[in-house]
Amino acid sequence: MTHPLGSVMLDLEGTTLTAAERQLLKAPAVGGVILFGRNVEDAHQVRKLCGQVRKLRPDLLLAVDQEGGRVQRIKQGLTRLPPMARLGDYYQQDRAAALGLAQDTGWLLGMEMAACGLDISFAPVLDIDSGLNSMIGDRSFGPEAAQVTELGGALVAGLHEAGMAAIGKHFPGHGGVAGDSHLALPVDDRPFETLKQQDLVPFSALAKKLDGVMPAHIVYSAFDKRPAGFSPSWLGMLRQSLGFKGCIFSDDLSMAGAHEAGGPRERAAAALAAGCDMLLVCNDREAALEVVDAVPTPQSSRPGKLRYKRARPDLDALSALSRWRRTHAQLEAMAAHSLSS
Repeated sequence: MTHPLGSVMLDLEGTTLTAAERQLLKAPAVGGVILFGRNVEDAHQVRKLCGQVRKLRPDLLLAVDQEGGRVQRIKQGLTRLPPMARLGDYYQQDRAAALGLAQDTGWLLGMEMAACGLDISFAPVLDIDSGLNSMIGDRSFGPEAAQVTELGGALVAGLHEAGMAAIGKHFPGHGGVAGDSHLALPVDDRPFETLKQQDLVPFSALAKKLDGVMPAHIVYSAFDKRPAGFSPSWLGMLRQSLGFKGCIFSDDLSMAGAHEAGGPRERAAAALAAGCDMLLVCNDREAALEVVDAVPTPQSSRPGKLRYKRARPDLDALSALSRWRRTHAQLEAMAAHSLSS
């Protein structure tokens, strides 16, 4: 049986735990830790840091953003992943080969994250690249709903092969606005029918295969005046209409797009009331402390189900696996070409 886990996922200051963080991580409201670039030297150091956290709290969910391209926190000692748009380009040339590589990419990502001591990477990005949003851009598998769905689904299958949970983002789709929700609260005024036929397609198709979903800090005015992550209507649709049974993560409640809901306590309360299971509060320790003090006793058992449950692979032994060697070589070449073009 999976026990309820605290609903706050917070960040750390550096590459090892501070005394204050050791105390903070013991708080029952804390259920997870997310790593950023400042927490990373290389893959072996990440494994050590995860070990420090687990010694204190073996139950915590340990996460990172390791999508590929410009969003890859752990660079040294792991495969350099290309932006997912490169898989989209490959799909246009050879659909079957691209889907095979997407599945291998998910498997390799899952194996490398597990070897580092992590439970999840917040991937795949299921947003459709409309050409409007530079924050999404080449993080997306492409401009077509069917292509994003197929490649995203293949990456999910690969993560599952590696024993790792898959987290789809940013529901119901971040690609249709020009604004960056890190800096402001974007409003998407498109009709609901347009969203349904485009941006929602990958989430609708993959809802029952995803283990977690992260909603966007965006208002979709034709459906609800509240941002999706604070909207019982959007998150209710995700659960009821789309049949999603997994864990809903708020996007970072410190982002400017979340400030519409008020101060840290109000944001946390609004996200929980809307249906989020776990709240990310990053890059603002005061806000994190306020939320840890304010949120109720752990109630959701969904986050705990995402912990990696297999024996973890050895970082130094991955290269003995022929599938890893083959996929690593393909992805490294694709990433190098992406950087040079």
